[in-house]
Amino acid sequence: PLLIRFAFERMLFCSRVSLCAASPLRRAFASSVKSNPGITPIIAKNAPAAIGPYSHAVQANGFLFVSGVLGLDPKSGDFPSPRTVESETHQVFANMRAVLEAGGCSFGDVVKCMVFLNDMSDFATVNGIYAQYFGDHRLARAAFAVKTLPKNALVEIEVLALVPSAAEK
Repeated sequence: PLLIRFAFERMLFCSRVSLCAASPLRRAFASSVKSNPGITPIIAKNAPAAIGPYSHAVQANGFLFVSGVLGLDPKSGDFPSPRTVESETHQVFANMRAVLEAGGCSFGDVVKCMVFLNDMSDFATVNGIYAQYFGDHRLARAAFAVKTLPKNALVEIEVLALVPSAAEK
């Protein structure tokens, strides 16, 4: 009982003081976070703006870690019209190409791909479009159906690419 009471009191304290968005402790911690100099944020000019406090991608240790990409139009910030899983998936790949190129990569440099679907019944459709962009390149991949994607997207794709060295280009 004493241990449970301690845990409960600590949880209440943390939820009121240290985890409160307005708390001085949280603000001090957030402002003290410094980026590792070996991590380079990548912002692609030809991709839609990130919808949160993150970069399109980061380069680190010879890899390009690409954030989840939605099928938003870079100019309007809206989904394509008419809105179908096909149109969104093609827009995802157009946006992905822009991010990969901004990071010095191409689809052929991708080593891992994670596909997030709003509905697993769209798997075959997305898979067909995926094959158009990756061709014979056989990378590691996972695909998941998730409850909800940001902005109620139908598909989101995240990749990891190996950045080619200057000698390989």
